[in-house]
Amino acid sequence: MKKPLLIEIGVEELPAIPFLKELPNIKTKWQKIVQEFSIDSQFDFFYTPRRLIISGKEFPLKQDDKIEEFFGAPVDIAFKDGMPTAAALGFAKKCGVDIGDITTVKRGNKEVLYYQKSVEGKPTKSLLQQMLEMFLKSLHFGKSMRWGDLKDDFIRPIRWIGILFGDEVIDDVKLFGISSSNFTYPHRSISYEKIYYSSVEEFFHTLLENGVIVDPLKREEMILEQFKKIENKSAKSIQIDEDLLKEVVAITENPTALMGEFDMSFLELPAEVIILSMKEHQRYFPVFEDDKLSNNFIVVSNSICDDYSKIVNGNEKVLRARLSDALFFYNNDLKSGLSPNGLEKINFIEGGGNLLEKSLRERDIALYLSKRFDTDIKSSMIERVFELSKADLLSDMVYEFTELQGLMGYYYAKEAGEDEQVAKAIKEQYLPSGEDSLLPSTPLSSITAMSLKLDTLLKLFELGHIPTGTKDPFGLRRAVVGVLKIALNMGYHFDFKTDIKTLAQNYPDLDTNRVVDFIVERIYQFFPQNPSLIKAVLSAGESDIVQFEMKLIALDKIIKEGEFKEISSTFKRVANIIKDMDQNRSYSIDETLLEVEQEKKLYSEFKKVQARSANSYEERLKDLFALKEYIDNFFDKVMVNVDDKKIRENRKALIYTIYQSFKEIADIKEITI
Repeated sequence: MKKPLLIEIGVEELPAIPFLKELPNIKTKWQKIVQEFSIDSQFDFFYTPRRLIISGKEFPLKQDDKIEEFFGAPVDIAFKDGMPTAAALGFAKKCGVDIGDITTVKRGNKEVLYYQKSVEGKPTKSLLQQMLEMFLKSLHFGKSMRWGDLKDDFIRPIRWIGILFGDEVIDDVKLFGISSSNFTYPHRSISYEKIYYSSVEEFFHTLLENGVIVDPLKREEMILEQFKKIENKSAKSIQIDEDLLKEVVAITENPTALMGEFDMSFLELPAEVIILSMKEHQRYFPVFEDDKLSNNFIVVSNSICDDYSKIVNGNEKVLRARLSDALFFYNNDLKSGLSPNGLEKINFIEGGGNLLEKSLRERDIALYLSKRFDTDIKSSMIERVFELSKADLLSDMVYEFTELQGLMGYYYAKEAGEDEQVAKAIKEQYLPSGEDSLLPSTPLSSITAMSLKLDTLLKLFELGHIPTGTKDPFGLRRAVVGVLKIALNMGYHFDFKTDIKTLAQNYPDLDTNRVVDFIVERIYQFFPQNPSLIKAVLSAGESDIVQFEMKLIALDKIIKEGEFKEISSTFKRVANIIKDMDQNRSYSIDETLLEVEQEKKLYSEFKKVQARSANSYEERLKDLFALKEYIDNFFDKVMVNVDDKKIRENRKALIYTIYQSFKEIADIKEITI
């Protein structure tokens, strides 16, 4: 038999961002608990900033009955001369029965003590205390807090707990000093008084009637519908940031979208500054007109009232103050100009020099990479970029809004009449900034961004700040991925072995092998292909990331065509034959020593493959794999390890040479599918 179950945990307003980080795990954690307690059932999870709600329409009244099995010591140990030993008596005690109730059963190849008993499931309501304790303790929001004289902590103080099981009020659960009951609270704009309910349906109806929309999906729908109405009425468009939308949904119980405005004079500021001020600090949505930022904004209010003008006016006042500060900083920075003077006073990291020294290290890397990749970028452009690249960190605007570093350098460089490419490189030096981030858009920007990341990687490794486990406080894993993405995007043949060793000359205490190993670890995570394919290409010695990707894609395509399993056994046999041969020397084939028809045919077909000019790695692999028939015939008809040393070595040389042709692309023996 089943009944509806309702659980409401009432809290003070939840902070949106830490809550949203844990949100994807909350349902899974409750699901795991009900499964662990053998009362698994379907349920919904809802939330508002003031409540966490679990609601199941058909929740079991009790746990499932189950059979428990106990296995003990082997019979020859449990009994001696027909009498039970301490092992047998201990097993009976553990099972809670007399020794006479114990039976035996065959387990593996031994007869062991055995006992089974039927365990009746406990009533669900008797388990709710333990289940909710486990559930709340399992939620991790980062920082938590304690209140009153409690020892337990949570993200915010818990103020009420409501539990209803069918029509029965569960009032014996006590958590965080709060006893469960059957009351809730309405939206704060309506009342601060308790509201009692006697059924699950009444609970949801009561909250809806009292201004609380418990379903976050419905709140999001409401917001988007209101956005549409505003857009239609104003003939303007609202820029919807998905993360901001989720945050606004999380902080409202009854959202109302309102349009406000700010003085046109603030549009003198770069649009990104205005948008950042609105989004990050006030949770406002920017508004555009004819693809240009307008002097409007959207605020989503959580209030319920007849006149929202005071709310709009209040938010306009707050934004006006922020934009006034930003405009002051902006104009002050323009007067001061973009200058690196002062960077020598700002440390990059302890032991890692100051920002001026970091800029010079980055410049040297950029000059090297530009020449290595044959970019035709003027060295004077690179010099200018790194003279100014960190200068905006000295500006008032970036001091106030650190998220704008690079971007403000771009605007200040343009205002100063710098070359557009130089200004853009300053702006894009930190790209990519995340998994879905844009990449630098020009060769100069790409070289600049790669150089910044490589210097950070090399200097921090030199200082011993190497990521361990999940800890990567300086984002070095992200830096490596950024370098790989940029190189592949631009077709730059970055060699993560030779280039790192060359660059390491300016980092005297650097262990280059550790850096290369770290990059290889990232390569396994970066490429989506089967790890054994990645290993095969790595084992072949490829470290040019562009060639690496081309070989990996070609190999992956061949494998996915489905014939590799038949082919692999042949070529792994080849690898086994030559495993003891010196991989560092070259072997020549004496055609006059080829005696058997099958070895002559194999050599003839191999020469044809070698003579053919392949247009791609995929084509080359197909040509080589086509030798399978001739290699199989060779192994069937030709004895490799003959007594004649010259013939034996010549046959091995033939097999070795064929395998090495494969190894120019990948070490086939490493592939497992």
